Amino acid sequence: MGMLDGKVALITGGSRGQGRAHAVTCAREGADVIIVDTLSQIGSVVYPMAQQADFDETVKQVEALDRRIIAVEGDVRKQADLDRAVERGVAEFGRIDILIANAGIFSLAPAHELTDEMWDDMIGVNLTGVWKSAKAVLPQMMAQGGGSIVMTSSINGLEPGENYVHYCAAKFGVVGVMKTLALEYAKYGIRVNAVAPGPILTPMTSWQGAWDMMSGKPAGEGTEADMLEAGYSFHALKGNGFLSPQRIADAALWLNSDLASSVTGISVPVDAGHLLMPGYNSAPVTQ
Repeated sequence: MGMLDGKVALITGGSRGQGRAHAVTCAREGADVIIVDTLSQIGSVVYPMAQQADFDETVKQVEALDRRIIAVEGDVRKQADLDRAVERGVAEFGRIDILIANAGIFSLAPAHELTDEMWDDMIGVNLTGVWKSAKAVLPQMMAQGGGSIVMTSSINGLEPGENYVHYCAAKFGVVGVMKTLALEYAKYGIRVNAVAPGPILTPMTSWQGAWDMMSGKPAGEGTEADMLEAGYSFHALKGNGFLSPQRIADAALWLNSDLASSVTGISVPVDAGHLLMPGYNSAPVTQ
């Protein structure tokens, strides 16, 4: 018997990376799944966005677990796309019990060089998209008498970072949205929480700028191997470098399950003790 038997989960950014881990985890635990993702490149994002093959692979993995899945191409910045996904999910599955507002992007620039496009894209996807996703599911959850929403914040929604003020602004904002909605909708039996991941190995960290930033190497000189090695210094907990998406999916699973039925309005760091450290871990234990 799974932790989410009989439930329906809607996951934004669900076609690959962290979103796929959420989708497959929900399916493994008994839920039917709706995924929403965009196949259109966002102008300020330098790494490739999801492709049709990513959608197809997630569908394949969920169906291999004998669960149903609906894949909807849509942009979380567009309310109509999210409403369409909800309407289709309710029409085919009868309900929506869980929202994992996971869609996100990443880019880098010093604040004085940040373009309006970079700011608007980041806030549009990583903050406004989270609010619009919640807005899409809340009426259905209210009609059902409850539900669970998990929003993806970040450790950079709890502490600042350099060269991505727009990302930090969005992720701090997600925490505010989460706490406000948790209070506002508690009377309807709707729980709202957030996960705050540390560095995760996904397509968002598989590009030159991320390798340079995390490794501390000059621009253009960092490699993925450098970044992965530096990940150990980012965490306090033994043996933890860059985290796998499954670590975050497991935390969201708990928050969405009946085991957390009295938990609402919290941010759960999944950061291998990073926030406990006073600074950079210069002597990590890697094994």
